[in-house]
Amino acid sequence: MKNTRLRMLFSILALLCFLPMTASARDNQCCGCCCGCGSSSAPRPDREIVVLYTNDVHCGIEKKDKTERLGYSSLAAYKKKCLKETPYVTMVDSGDAIQGETIGTLSKGQYLVDIMNAVGYDFCILGNHEFDYGMDQLVKLIKQSKAKYLGCNLVYTGPGKDELLPLLKPYAIVKYSQARSKGVKVGYIGVSTPESLTKSAPTTFQKDDKFVYSFNGENPEKFYSCIQSYIDKCRKDGADYVVLLTHLGDSSESIPYTSVDLIEHTRGVDVVLDGHAHSTIPCRKVKNVDGRDTILTSTGTKLCAIGRMVIGTDGNITTELITKEDDKDAAVEKTIAGIKKNYEASVNAVVAHSSVAVSDKDENGCRLVRNRETAIGDLSSDAYRYAAKSDIGIVNGGGIRAGLPKGDITFDNVIAVNPYGNTLACCEATGQDILDALEHAYRAVEAKASDGKNSIGECGGFLSVSGLKCTIDTSIPSHVVLDENGMFVKVDGERRVKDVQVLNSKGEYVPIDPKATYTVASQNYTLKQCGDGFTMFAKKNYPIGEGECDYQMLINYIEHLNGDLSDYVKPQGRITIK
Repeated sequence: MKNTRLRMLFSILALLCFLPMTASARDNQCCGCCCGCGSSSAPRPDREIVVLYTNDVHCGIEKKDKTERLGYSSLAAYKKKCLKETPYVTMVDSGDAIQGETIGTLSKGQYLVDIMNAVGYDFCILGNHEFDYGMDQLVKLIKQSKAKYLGCNLVYTGPGKDELLPLLKPYAIVKYSQARSKGVKVGYIGVSTPESLTKSAPTTFQKDDKFVYSFNGENPEKFYSCIQSYIDKCRKDGADYVVLLTHLGDSSESIPYTSVDLIEHTRGVDVVLDGHAHSTIPCRKVKNVDGRDTILTSTGTKLCAIGRMVIGTDGNITTELITKEDDKDAAVEKTIAGIKKNYEASVNAVVAHSSVAVSDKDENGCRLVRNRETAIGDLSSDAYRYAAKSDIGIVNGGGIRAGLPKGDITFDNVIAVNPYGNTLACCEATGQDILDALEHAYRAVEAKASDGKNSIGECGGFLSVSGLKCTIDTSIPSHVVLDENGMFVKVDGERRVKDVQVLNSKGEYVPIDPKATYTVASQNYTLKQCGDGFTMFAKKNYPIGEGECDYQMLINYIEHLNGDLSDYVKPQGRITIK
């Protein structure tokens, strides 16, 4: 009986070790639990090594209204607290920091670099959206950044010298615990997603219509082999621990280039600090190619959490997400205030008025604009068709980043919907081109769109449409063929997009004619730059090659409707999913 009770007691105690840490367990609230992997063969530091990490901040520089953001000044304050506990503190970012809101759009990322310099980042990597302002601007931003940019898998194959690659180091090794003779060395390796070629403007990576940049993503084996070679080099150069800073994500749409895929096909990595998918992962253990545990973690988006990785004095590695920090750093607050003063008057100006709110989400607050028809998608595609007086309007889901509020609409509200500053383009395309575009756009759509927490079947190239109706049969798998860069090649099999109809001059929906010519309006990113892999429009005749900015079109269209957006309270039934 005693032995039975003792076994029960030990079982309960063991279970308690894995329960989530409560808010009262530490000064700052944690998201989820701390988990760790031992590294018994590596030397142990004489003080804790703390790595603070962020990803996909997307210009979420401070708390707004009732958002759960922490903001950069809270991050800086938390860093100072960590420095009081240990002198070994490093701060890193895993990409997509400089784009996403007005402050990024108006400054082409410059204001974000200024703020991150004030916060004190040590290492950053390139997410796909770091390329959104063009290669010349990216080079300028990296040169002005105090952080070192890491990237081991970007390749340049074009003519002459390239300005970007010399600014990137494949990896960096930091020596901690200087009191010991050899110290403890941590290697940081940067990995960017091959999806950058289509999830930023493809023309950014091209010269004379040919790709001159790649991310070693021509095939999965080449990608994994490239990263493994730098892991091995990092270890050979003396790294006791290896940390990957990755912008890959764990989303199914990114297979086979997800962070999970990478872990499962490599060895020698202790921790992966990930971005791209906006996933909130306090700590997840993934088996590497040898069956050993590797920690995967990610902070979500918009600075809703601060990642904290610790290499303890026992050599054990833990990760957690900090979701509460009330203190703010005065110097960073001053930097942000000075920047906001430069542009706040302009962005707070009321540019339109809406009778209703227009949403990009479902009733549970889950984003749908990348896998379902939405009210804001209908409004945006209508704005393009209205501006170009075209037969059809299309907008990619990745280009719509927010909905619109009821009441006064400010310039800031509109920029939040269209933060990229894309311009209007309109081309002449055949019905067959449009059918191919729809098949490409809806290749990832699944019957179920949301479980209330996570979007399912998301694709940044999902098209909202105007002047067109169609049905997607999800029982038919996609037969879209892509090239090694994720660009559309052809449809090789039965099509899942059915019953495609277009509006005629009488305002009636009629079956699309594959041989007929239609005018198609969208942003230059989708049509001319082959964004999201839409290659079928690139070589067409363009009645409008470079029109007005996307946000101005949206303003104009709302004004045309006199602010009466009552038709956009809900989706209008243009895309039916079986």
